[in-house]
Amino acid sequence: MSDSGVEPTDAIAVGSRVTVIPTYGSRPADTAPQVGVVIEDYADTVIDNSELGRDWAPVLRWAIALDDGRLVFAAEDGLELA
Repeated sequence: MSDSGVEPTDAIAVGSRVTVIPTYGSRPADTAPQVGVVIEDYADTVIDNSELGRDWAPVLRWAIALDDGRLVFAAEDGLELA
């Protein structure tokens, strides 16, 4: 992992079944947590928000294929193991 300032998440990895918790920008129809599988971890390319000079639009580290067929991206604090 690079030293981008992102905290490691040992329990979640590519292939993990996770629940995606809506944290921001969710439409009313999409407010319920969704379950899927992590298909990519962009930890090596994530830039820490403090380096960006802003605290809005958090970096979305994880790509998740939801059980309903959608592809979504989630920030570090937007996932829990299913």
